[in-house]
Amino acid sequence: MAPSFSVTLASLLLLTTTLFSTTTIALAPARGQLATIPSWKVQSSAKVGNDAAKLSSQNVDTSGWYTIGSKATLMSTLLENKVYTESDLFYSNNFEKVDYAPYQVPWFYRAEIKLKSTAGSHFQLKTHGISSRADLYLNGELIAEKNVQAGAYGGLTYDITSKVKSGKNVLLARAFPTDYNRDFALGFVDWNPYPPDNGTGVWRDVEIKETGPVSMSLPRVTTKLDGDVSVKLDVKSYEDGSVQGEVICTITGPDGKELGKSREEFKLANKSQQKLSLDTKIPNPQPWWPKQWGAQPLYSTTCTASTSFGPSDSTPKIRFGIRTITSTLNTHNDTAFSINNKPFQVLGAGYTSDIFLRFNEQKLRAQFHYMLDMGLNTVRLEGKQEHPRLYEIADELGLMVMTGWECCDKWEGWSYNDEGSGEKWMNVDYGIANVSMRHEAEMMQHHPSLLTFLVGSDFWPDDRAVQIYVDALKAFDWQTPIIASASQRGFPTLLGNGGMKMDGPYDWVPPNYWYADQLGAAFGFGSELGAGVGTPTLSSLKKFLSPADQDDLWEQPKKGLYHMSTNVSSFYTREIYNDALWKRYGAPTSLPDYLLKAQMMDYEATRTQFEAYASRWTGVARPATGLIYWMLNNAWPSLHWNLFDYYLHPAGSYFGTKVGSRIEHVAFDYITSSVYLINRSLSASGARTIDIEVLAPNGTVLQKSSTKTDTMPNSSKKLDKVPGVDKIKDIAFLKLVLREGKGATGEGKVLSRNVYWLSAKKDVLNWDASTWYYTPVSSYADYSGLSKLEKAKVDVKATGSTVVLENTSKVPAVFISLSLVDGAGEDIVPVMWEDNYVTLWPGEKLELSVQYATGGYGGAKVQVTGKNVDAQTVSLG
Repeated sequence: MAPSFSVTLASLLLLTTTLFSTTTIALAPARGQLATIPSWKVQSSAKVGNDAAKLSSQNVDTSGWYTIGSKATLMSTLLENKVYTESDLFYSNNFEKVDYAPYQVPWFYRAEIKLKSTAGSHFQLKTHGISSRADLYLNGELIAEKNVQAGAYGGLTYDITSKVKSGKNVLLARAFPTDYNRDFALGFVDWNPYPPDNGTGVWRDVEIKETGPVSMSLPRVTTKLDGDVSVKLDVKSYEDGSVQGEVICTITGPDGKELGKSREEFKLANKSQQKLSLDTKIPNPQPWWPKQWGAQPLYSTTCTASTSFGPSDSTPKIRFGIRTITSTLNTHNDTAFSINNKPFQVLGAGYTSDIFLRFNEQKLRAQFHYMLDMGLNTVRLEGKQEHPRLYEIADELGLMVMTGWECCDKWEGWSYNDEGSGEKWMNVDYGIANVSMRHEAEMMQHHPSLLTFLVGSDFWPDDRAVQIYVDALKAFDWQTPIIASASQRGFPTLLGNGGMKMDGPYDWVPPNYWYADQLGAAFGFGSELGAGVGTPTLSSLKKFLSPADQDDLWEQPKKGLYHMSTNVSSFYTREIYNDALWKRYGAPTSLPDYLLKAQMMDYEATRTQFEAYASRWTGVARPATGLIYWMLNNAWPSLHWNLFDYYLHPAGSYFGTKVGSRIEHVAFDYITSSVYLINRSLSASGARTIDIEVLAPNGTVLQKSSTKTDTMPNSSKKLDKVPGVDKIKDIAFLKLVLREGKGATGEGKVLSRNVYWLSAKKDVLNWDASTWYYTPVSSYADYSGLSKLEKAKVDVKATGSTVVLENTSKVPAVFISLSLVDGAGEDIVPVMWEDNYVTLWPGEKLELSVQYATGGYGGAKVQVTGKNVDAQTVSLG
């Protein structure tokens, strides 16, 4: 029987399934009041008919309808109402048994709203995204039909004053079936199976606002490092005659103290609109920085609009940061970003929404904390713009956000799209794209975490669409770079070359791939690339794979796997990955043996990718200006493309990334056998020492030396070749330790500790046979000797938030992994280890800290395993 996800993660993720007994809400009479529809009744037109006017009238019996919160697609609605359970739906191949037919007809979302209409009141209905088309009705009258309320990002404001009644009002949305090739939606390409409903439904909040004769848009904030701040907004009249008044905007500092007010008068003719700009000079401005470079002070502004009749509208509090972002194309046509005039190397990963577009703030926050713990500074959203809270959390945490439209469906239905995905655009589509871009621009504009917007992904938009996108962004006072696309296949004249490459890989390649000078190797800006790794641990696999599925992983290495990509994808099997695992590490003898070897493969793959890009940031002919790892997370339980699994359990790919992305670090070049010194900080400098040691499997030291050097902020440099590597006969271990100062071995604060396992036989790539997703290997490194290691004994002591490991044997203790579990043996997540999957030299002691949410977990224990270490469990007292 499949384990229950809700039981396993309830205490962490707070996944609520509360059902509301009523959908009636009441708005306070204060002008400027904005309220989100808190709940909906949902039902299929196949059950209740298709008479929208009737269904949006009073006294409709909805006792047989489903009840949801403020937003939910059809599938997430059914999950909330226990028609499906996630643990069963995601288990083995159960998902492919879901009937798609119920989602091929329109579904209705119905809410009862209590409004109080007074003299001079005006009401607006605000949508932020209904996938992908909807008819909107209020009290039996049509507000907008599906060709107006169109596109998953189609956010519009409707004046509903004439249709509002004092007392109960009925709002109805008829959501039409979504088609990724036909509609502007949120698709998943080959990342995972398509959701049966294709994300249809009210997936973002719907709001109602009451104002006086004028309303205001959301404020847009532009800043300069010297403290010049402009708050820009639009005021709109709903009256037939002229209206005049005043807007006042208040600026508040990070400490909550008011810094000043600015005022601007307006005079509006019949139902017209006017743009206002209110300027303020902030004293002693505090710049906003990415987390690894500094603090994230957030200022805020609120605005009120008044006429001779009194207050008319107010805006929600908008938080913003003082920072500048620019991008340039270097001489190699590679995009390079700067933040606050400091060159900024992007090290990030690609994010995906939940497969059913469910939004869980606690889980998102945990994922972003994981990113920062790994040393990443940027998240890329490819057509998964999510909700305002995502950007607010990124602002708070100091994580940069690359956002933009997605590939491989209607968004890129261009005649020059040789992938053939997406229906070609018609005239009406340009209007939908315009509305979509304007809505997203308004939502994102003031967030300091915004790095850029990519108006194309695999392909650039045509000239007409590009002009629409650029005009829309400029209309909303966009301050960050606009990039044409994430690839080098072409570009529009208006924006020029996007300066990013999309040459793969997406499947496994050996570590030395990244230090070459071809395709996706460490030069330029790689917009999405990775070795296709991210193998979940056994504890996670048991949640979504049957015992037979688990056996297939190691007994059927070429078999198509349902929890990989779609069955027509190049990534439906782990064949490329498994071929390398078998030939490099030896045929697995059991599932645990396979998974241990997989974690070693994943660790070396991600570590080297991030190390290579970080090491070639400066001091090379063609700098590596950015890297987006494919991918950060999964939309559902998956066997690849992640840095932590669906259940938030970090494993090999996570800790390889964490080592490779350290702020100060020393890395090994698999091609030249040289050492790179990496400094990703803005302030660290001075003397450094690198201790180098090569160790044979029997514990014999083959080479030991130290290198004295100096480091500079925000830089990297190549140092000498590692001595002793040429002495390796079979396999050996290389330890690089970076310390402050230039003292003797063991002196000075340790900044980075890094252990490699190396083979006398090298991986040889067949570059001429490369495809868009990987480069074949003609000859593999040989790590089979790792399975012949002598047993090592490791003493483990755990107390509070610290685990101490000591190798008391005369041979290295290799690839020691630590897992935190509760008293029942279930994984405690999220969890952040100082380091993990570590290798200890004979007699070496290592102290590691661990952070986790202690609430709800009793009897926490540490499970310890390793390549040549017996498993043991100790209590974390």
